[in-house]
Amino acid sequence: MKRIFGNTVGLKANQIRRLENFYRRRVQPQFLISAALTRDLNRLSHETRRQIGLLINRQGKVAYVIVGDHKKIVIPAISEYRAAPGRLTGLRCVHTHLTNEPLSDDDLTDLALLRLDMMAAVANGEAESRPYIHVAHILPKNVDNNPYRILAPLSPSQLDIGCLAMILALEDELARTSRGYSADTNKERALLACVSSTSKHKALESLAELSALAESSRIEIVGSLIQQRKSERAQSLIGPGKLQELAMLALQEAATVIIFDQELNPSQIRSITDQIELKVIDRTQLILDIFAQRAKTREGKLQVELAQLKYLLPRLILKNTAMSRLTGGIGGRGPGETKLEINRRRARDRIARLEQELLAVRKHRKQQRAQRQKKRLPIISIIGYTNAGKSTLLNTLTKSNVLAESRLFATLDPSSRRLKFPKDSEVIITDTVGFIKDLPEDLLVAFRATLEELESADLLLHVVDISSPQVLSQIDSVEQILSDLKLQHTATLRVLNKIDRVDPNKIQNLTHRLGGMAISAKQKSTLLPLINRMEAILFEKSTLKANAYGS
Repeated sequence: MKRIFGNTVGLKANQIRRLENFYRRRVQPQFLISAALTRDLNRLSHETRRQIGLLINRQGKVAYVIVGDHKKIVIPAISEYRAAPGRLTGLRCVHTHLTNEPLSDDDLTDLALLRLDMMAAVANGEAESRPYIHVAHILPKNVDNNPYRILAPLSPSQLDIGCLAMILALEDELARTSRGYSADTNKERALLACVSSTSKHKALESLAELSALAESSRIEIVGSLIQQRKSERAQSLIGPGKLQELAMLALQEAATVIIFDQELNPSQIRSITDQIELKVIDRTQLILDIFAQRAKTREGKLQVELAQLKYLLPRLILKNTAMSRLTGGIGGRGPGETKLEINRRRARDRIARLEQELLAVRKHRKQQRAQRQKKRLPIISIIGYTNAGKSTLLNTLTKSNVLAESRLFATLDPSSRRLKFPKDSEVIITDTVGFIKDLPEDLLVAFRATLEELESADLLLHVVDISSPQVLSQIDSVEQILSDLKLQHTATLRVLNKIDRVDPNKIQNLTHRLGGMAISAKQKSTLLPLINRMEAILFEKSTLKANAYGS
């Protein structure tokens, strides 16, 4: 016999048999539930003084029987009924209320979060009288922005509502929004969520950057939502009302993933994913995914894998009860290891191996730096916020062909080229990975071998996109990372890029406010003052070094 979900402690044997008998009952497709099944469900609920629920599939079979307490039922995991984008789960929930109350907020929340076909409550204060059935279903996107429709209360004689036809019509309407989505493509449709304790203006700026990150990862943005709270560190992060709104929006827009602008801790991930049947990732995970796409060299791939494993290790949370089964095998003693423990151990072992391989990379880079220092070639490192134009500047200065695209983190693996100044002196100029605000700590640690190149730089070119509305916050973010890397005392020249995108009348004012040299990395004619300035700084620095050696 199938399992009864919920707590059956205290129920009599005949009551449990009656619960099990619900699995044998069938409902005709046009009926929400049969009148006889409604009567028996209501009577048993009042006998046991507990809410009882049935999950009925579209063939009219009872798929789940749930026993709750006098206030609520808890719907179990229904992973085998996982809904596709723009679709419902294929289950409707009919459960009892011990009083005459209509559908509760919890009922409507479950309807939205679990994408149920319908939610119904058999409400009656007495076991033998005729109960009324309150019914609600999700609505497709509409001009009034109503997420669901609540029908007028039904009597047991009014349960022929053309149930299956109504559900299929609703689902067809929902599916219209997902036209063009194909399950066999890798194109994700994302909803962006920002939970912020700062001003709405700053939240919108942060959400705009998250959108750019998602688009850089070839993700289609179908909507966004902001919730302002006093604290972002609450266990649930997002309130139940906003989570319900998010789930409804995801269904109406056929979203396949929800991306949070904040880094979610393990308890927040568990809290959200336990309530919503959608893939949920955070900003850090998105950045790691972009890095994984961009990494081409062996070193880059090692660094990204290390950062991903360090991020995932504390987040290896069990969501499927099958994962908690113990492993077996000949020679096993005691309870053995759980699947979770094995996954964690393997992750830790892999992290240790990656750290050893990257240590070898650091030693190799150290040897390369020592050889360059013997040749006494000055080193210029180009740094800056992601998509500021660093690779374009390197290409124009050195006539090279490093990949340069107008998207975030187009460059991941560093590139070095030789640059000859007008006076025939030579330098090595290096392009580096772009910075971003709140750069994940695991990424900083993993990319230490790359970032150590900055320690030997004689000059840092801080490229700034002055056409960006967030130019000041981007400068602050880069300078904060330089401070974290203890590079704030290295000679730095601020380069104000993309003057071709700015009103010419504002350039002088911006140059005065921000300090630095205004250029367009795409226009070689604007780079001569910058080249002369770099040569002057490096010549002065090399002269001081020579004098120091001479003394």
